Amino acid sequence: HVDRAAGHPPLEETTELLDRAGNEIAELHAGVDRVLIPFAQMPLSLQQAVVAVEDADFYRHDGLDLGSVARASWANVTSGSMSQGGSTITQQYVKNVLTGPERSIARKVREAILAVKLEHTWSKREILEGYLNTVYFGHGAYGVQAAARTYFDRDAKDLSVLQSVTLAGLIAAPSARDPFEHPEVAHRYRNFVLDRMVEVGSIDAEDARRLQARPLRLTEEPLVRSPAAHFMEHVRLDLKASYGLDALYRGGLRVKTTLDTEWQRAAERAIRSSLPGPHGPEAALVAIDPRTGAIRAMVGGRSFARSEFNLATQGRRQAGSAFKPFVLLAALERGISPTEVRYGPSSLTIRDPFCETNGKPWTVSNAGDQWAGTMSLENAMAGSVNTIYSQLTVEVGPEAVADVAHRMGIRSRLADVCSIGLGTSEVSPLEMTSAFATLAARGIYVEPTGVERVSAPDGTILQGPLRGLANVGSTAISAQDADATTRVLQGVIDHGTGTTARLAGRPAAGKTGTAQHATDAWFCGYVPQLATCVWVGYPNGSRPMRDVAGFSEVYGGTIPAQIWHDFMTEATAGMRVVGFRPGSYEIYADPPPPAPSPEPLPSAEPSPATEPEPAPSPSAEPSSSPSPQPLPEPPPQPSTSSLPSPSPSPSAPAEVEEPAAPIVERSRDP
Repeated sequence: HVDRAAGHPPLEETTELLDRAGNEIAELHAGVDRVLIPFAQMPLSLQQAVVAVEDADFYRHDGLDLGSVARASWANVTSGSMSQGGSTITQQYVKNVLTGPERSIARKVREAILAVKLEHTWSKREILEGYLNTVYFGHGAYGVQAAARTYFDRDAKDLSVLQSVTLAGLIAAPSARDPFEHPEVAHRYRNFVLDRMVEVGSIDAEDARRLQARPLRLTEEPLVRSPAAHFMEHVRLDLKASYGLDALYRGGLRVKTTLDTEWQRAAERAIRSSLPGPHGPEAALVAIDPRTGAIRAMVGGRSFARSEFNLATQGRRQAGSAFKPFVLLAALERGISPTEVRYGPSSLTIRDPFCETNGKPWTVSNAGDQWAGTMSLENAMAGSVNTIYSQLTVEVGPEAVADVAHRMGIRSRLADVCSIGLGTSEVSPLEMTSAFATLAARGIYVEPTGVERVSAPDGTILQGPLRGLANVGSTAISAQDADATTRVLQGVIDHGTGTTARLAGRPAAGKTGTAQHATDAWFCGYVPQLATCVWVGYPNGSRPMRDVAGFSEVYGGTIPAQIWHDFMTEATAGMRVVGFRPGSYEIYADPPPPAPSPEPLPSAEPSPATEPEPAPSPSAEPSSSPSPQPLPEPPPQPSTSSLPSPSPSPSAPAEVEEPAAPIVERSRDP
């Protein structure tokens, strides 16, 4: 608060945000932390600059500038809206602290009355101190101390004249004049403030001209005062929806979040390591505890200060082949076994009227136009064979695939089109992580959350604590289907397109995904205790990822799989090694007789074993699989041939986790 004893009215009660260990990681005042400093630490140049540009008659009026009010009132009457302010610094302070940002005539009248009362109670110095501690400067910075740290990485008392003037120029329109995003505009208004200071006699004209000739200098990027800023904003929006603005900003809530700060740092390190350049693709990562739905880490972009858009929750992009597990699950629910074989030519035209576009049949190609031959659905998943899984999508029906995906946690609208199985619908990383967490939980869906517990100032528990699967989960798919799918997805990491994600001594399952033209690349995977999805791409969604970090083209099995591997290696360090429940295929339809040995695929240009370079593809990641002989240590990007069936049990010694919920038995279709 502002201290009542010092004569200031109280600001709202602070809402504290804690990590899962109980450490404070942020405070919310209107969504941000607010740092209060005494008047003595506010430079004279800052005081003069703000008064010159915001309220030149501040030291002469009694709270209202009648000339400005008249001009603003006439503009509002003629325009039919409350578009003009005409507010003095005193009125602005009253609005910031007491009346709020609502634009109405009633609010303006109340604001004016309170401003006059305040002028008769406080000194000008006290009013200006309160104003400079509460006014918004952009990038979540309320008050001059927060603004000085954000834009110049220094305390307010150490601001130079030019820095003070720059901040004063931001107050009227902090977003439009953002010096990081619009440096020319900020520079122009900085010089405008200097002109105003000359007019009111705060600075000599010669000094002003000398300062105006200097370039605009800022810290390298705006300071973000709390870790996991995108996650914090996600939590803030959830709390706002649940408790309302007044309780959130004035209610003094104590919120224990689900964030693991060590895992968050590991996620950020993993992304920086694989995507070091500031101008390359962005990445998003979400990690969820499948047993509770707790979000343990969330990276929504490279820098919250530069872009508050959360790519992890708001960014919806094509998932590519990472959607194929939903096709397999729809098939399993119809009694189709993972061991059933299909033919996978390099290109396939599906002559189903439902799949036609503008009267033309749907043609599907494998990555690099590679021929897969005849192989099981299990092996086709490991190799990510488009021509096989497109046929399977048509066989089970696109609506069945959408239904499975929605049950497992996808909340975006999914078009019932034949290409749904190849991931042409747009989904968010949070949704995909939630769906893969359902697999890790053996078919039990738990809604993801960033909040573990909410307490009122008196200690009353308003929400939480989190409970386990038996209490809050719902059965999305049967445990048998989940276990069988996990067994198939282990093959993706063991010897398929996702070998880069392989964890030393720990069984894992996952799936690569690459959108058409390599505009989006994914890796989603899990161990029994943690599910994580990684998305990589350019924010505008239309730029192919070529010549990035040593890769001629980025696929799900390259940078996303590496980020996933690096994060999961750190996150699972010290975590008990737990094996998956052995997936059984016996419940499904009897497998057909063994297929003849497939012909080998045409070899692509060999990639170096130490630094794989994926073959170019207009659609999904390249089919990547080893030779028929089991490879104890396959290369990161093996050559393409027929895929052996993965072992039903993990290669690493591991305990088998007990089922989280009773197994739902399902009889085999006749």
